[in-house]
Amino acid sequence: MEPRENARAAADAVAERLATPEDMRSPHHRQGWWPQSLAHGAVGIALLHIERARTGDGPWQRAHDWLACAAAQPAIGGTDSHLYYGAPALAFALHAAADRPGRYARALNTLDRHITAAIQERLAGAHARIDRGETPKLAEFDAIRGLSGMGALLLHRDIHIDLFREILAYLVRLTEPVKHNGEPLPGWWSHLAPSGEVFPDYPAGHANNGVAHGIGGPLALLALAIRHGITVEGHHEAIARILAWLDRWRQDGPAGPWWPYWITREQLRSGRPGAGPSRPSWCYGTAGLARAQQLAALATHDPARQRAAEGAFLHAMTDPGQLRATVDLSLCHGFAGLAHITGLVAADAITPGLTECLPRLLAPITDTTTGSPAASLLDPPGGGDMGLLEGAAGTALALHSFRAGTATASGWNSCFLIN
Repeated sequence: MEPRENARAAADAVAERLATPEDMRSPHHRQGWWPQSLAHGAVGIALLHIERARTGDGPWQRAHDWLACAAAQPAIGGTDSHLYYGAPALAFALHAAADRPGRYARALNTLDRHITAAIQERLAGAHARIDRGETPKLAEFDAIRGLSGMGALLLHRDIHIDLFREILAYLVRLTEPVKHNGEPLPGWWSHLAPSGEVFPDYPAGHANNGVAHGIGGPLALLALAIRHGITVEGHHEAIARILAWLDRWRQDGPAGPWWPYWITREQLRSGRPGAGPSRPSWCYGTAGLARAQQLAALATHDPARQRAAEGAFLHAMTDPGQLRATVDLSLCHGFAGLAHITGLVAADAITPGLTECLPRLLAPITDTTTGSPAASLLDPPGGGDMGLLEGAAGTALALHSFRAGTATASGWNSCFLIN
């Protein structure tokens, strides 16, 4: 079969395995059973069936069944909720399923009360933290658990634009440089380790460069906001500060340009990052960061930076060493993510050669000589992973989008801040 038919077959195989919640409800999943999780649970699987239903490739009943599973218990709000869990995750999926005006309106209105209250509380806490001169936790601002993710939800749904502007204003403030003990630091410097916890190897914290948990997420959201015609005071300056930081830490070598996942205080002082490049994934690495910089270049009309970002991406997708470091199939840090982002980068690119990378990136997912690699994500050991972020549902969504060859019908990938 040719690549698109291989992708269709692999996506269909996963969708069949994930047909109903009853087929998958088990205490043995690698990530556990979390119905309200967009990352690992029923919400993310609902997205797969929503996208397939909207493109005529699957029945709506499967989407409804998974949405009902996700919403069976009261929505989780407050400080425990974020784009990938609880009320915001449910709202993201319901909006994706709303294929006509008014559908799910009552449920979305109820969820919005939880979401707006949570955002307002987080914004107040973040500004108070800055006023105290303290450094942030990654979960304050990042794409997965923080205000960048919540901003992506509001932007995708095109609601509460005034509140969205408040998130942008906070991100502008986050990028302003600070001093600790007389030493200049970027405003997003965290006192914690990349895990989000206190760890002896990071006694003075770090600056995180990732899209999932670092400054790459705010950069992408700021760029996407401009492309949607929404700006706040200091918006372009904030983008410039983030890009200047990334320019400072860009490394050039035989494998092409790359960026360290994070910078410790010792590395900041010495000017020397650790060895690399590492795995070029969405969450950390060149794929996600290059896409964020391409979006920033498009937003600010900077073709030189766009070429640089696309060139870095192309190097990463053709470097055997970096591809060997990619050892799984997932959207988060595997071949599905690389293939999906490649398609998005190529669609916006002024640099040739990106589309030609796709067959090599898709091969580990669609190789039929060993059965269905994508569907095998659901198998033991560990009970498999059925989720969007690291599991079968996300991998199938990437394959479905490649097979369709068009923009997503539901906008599912906006939760990754890449589109």
